[in-house]
Amino acid sequence: MEHAAQEVLIKDVLVFLVAAGLIVPALRLFRLPSVAGFILAGIALGPDGLGALADNWAPLGLMTLSDPEAAVPFAELGVLFLLFLLGLELSVEKLWALRRVVFGAGLFQVICSALLIATAAFFLGLQLEAAVIVGLALALSSTAIVMQLLVDGRRATGAVGQVSLGVLLLQDLLVAPILIFISFTAQENGPDLASALLEALAQGLLAVVVIIVIGRYLLRHVFQLAAKAGGRDFLMAITLLAVVGAAVITASAGLSIALGAFLAGLMVGETEFKHQAEVDLEPFKGLLLGLFFMTVGFALDLDLMWDHWPLILGGLVALLGVKAMIVGLAARVFAGGAGLASESAGLLAPAGEFAFVIVAAAGAAQLLPPQAAMVTNAIAGLSMLLIPLTWRIGRILRAHFDRHAPQQGLVSDEAEQSGHVLIGGFGRVGCAVASILEREQACIVALDTRPSTVSRERRRGRRVYLGDGAREEMLSRAGLSKAALVIVTLDNPDSAERMVRTARRIRPDVPILARAKDADHARLLTEAGASHVVPDAIEAGLQMSARALEEYGYGTETVRDIIAAARDAEYARATHQTD
Repeated sequence: MEHAAQEVLIKDVLVFLVAAGLIVPALRLFRLPSVAGFILAGIALGPDGLGALADNWAPLGLMTLSDPEAAVPFAELGVLFLLFLLGLELSVEKLWALRRVVFGAGLFQVICSALLIATAAFFLGLQLEAAVIVGLALALSSTAIVMQLLVDGRRATGAVGQVSLGVLLLQDLLVAPILIFISFTAQENGPDLASALLEALAQGLLAVVVIIVIGRYLLRHVFQLAAKAGGRDFLMAITLLAVVGAAVITASAGLSIALGAFLAGLMVGETEFKHQAEVDLEPFKGLLLGLFFMTVGFALDLDLMWDHWPLILGGLVALLGVKAMIVGLAARVFAGGAGLASESAGLLAPAGEFAFVIVAAAGAAQLLPPQAAMVTNAIAGLSMLLIPLTWRIGRILRAHFDRHAPQQGLVSDEAEQSGHVLIGGFGRVGCAVASILEREQACIVALDTRPSTVSRERRRGRRVYLGDGAREEMLSRAGLSKAALVIVTLDNPDSAERMVRTARRIRPDVPILARAKDADHARLLTEAGASHVVPDAIEAGLQMSARALEEYGYGTETVRDIIAAARDAEYARATHQTD
């Protein structure tokens, strides 16, 4: 029995990898977003897709997932990583700036959407309790898909990303009270609802405070210990502990696990290990999120959708229309102009993954009839599949409105630093260069692989991050795309050459100044793409020569001219001499 279960697991993993490595990239050739591709792959490869035909033709069973439920825990990890990485990109100050959107636009959208949807469901024949549950379920939007699309489109920290995040955070906070409401409604003589909600609020606040205290006073020291002990493998373990641990804390308080991961990201984002955590988790996030989107496809019952397609289609159109109108109005009043409101409506009008959680809880409590639950799930799943399309429509409308009105974004997008100096290696030379440039008001972002150096400079208020400057991902995270200048002062010659080569490949136009050990190293750096190279050995020799000439009695101006000519000659030989 155990051997058979193991074979099923291995076969399901192979099916998922085929979908992630072959099917979804093939669909991308037809300009289909990867999110929609994974959802369609989930529909096709699930039990209600090709799996339903496996009884007629056995080989189809090898191309479908036999146990979709086994994938759910791994899929949830993808959502956790997404929210964690999103938290890394923000800060407590930026989050506080979103309070108007969270408690203004967020509450307005949820309350109005739930009321209108519940009213429609009631008039379609559902009991009042069931109608309210359907309204609450469909009023929520998809944190996973919306934020993934915004991250992929580099808009997560722009105005539309901030509006969407604010509304989604409020929705995540409401998941626990909604589930408590369902539990209370199912008990005829249960505890007082107000007491239950107050208890849940107290537990939730305590969980948030615990995460913030750990993040502020313990997390940096734990990361520093891991970095000193052995490097990236230990750092990866601490990063995973932070994500999953924070999710467990919020889940134990009845809050969303996604909220815990987001708070963990905020805390790690305040440390010098921010970019290293981003680079390490990015590949896992992509694969596990793909698995999550496939589970959305698994949840769609094709037979039921075919039997009730007029009701489902009508409900889908009504849901998108009603929520788009409400989200647009909320964003217009609490956030910005008509263009921003249109794009936000395109993202948040469809339902989200928490609809399945709420419907499942209501079904288990026998508050929602099975047929109503399946129809609600079908409407939610189809609307999630349409998010890339609705977002595209929203962007088209935004472009139209923005042409006729000035931009009124909520908060300016400062996520990507512009015009800064990126320094690779922050030892003696890098620190000296930064000190001079800072006196001239230059903005410095630096990378270094030594935890002690990074910690020391962070305490001094400098933007120094732990990471290998020779890695493309680290340079991208440090803002190479908009840097005005790159300075390479790494001690290791191979690392310096790799950083120059990588930076030049990414930014052919950016000036790159590099420090070389000697003339041979200078030639290699020049060939790698450095705009100007400063060899240590040559500069040391020139400085000693200048001092010697002064001791001989030469005048200052004469020494300066002699050394300048010698420097030009030595640099020419160092950068152009051939073997």
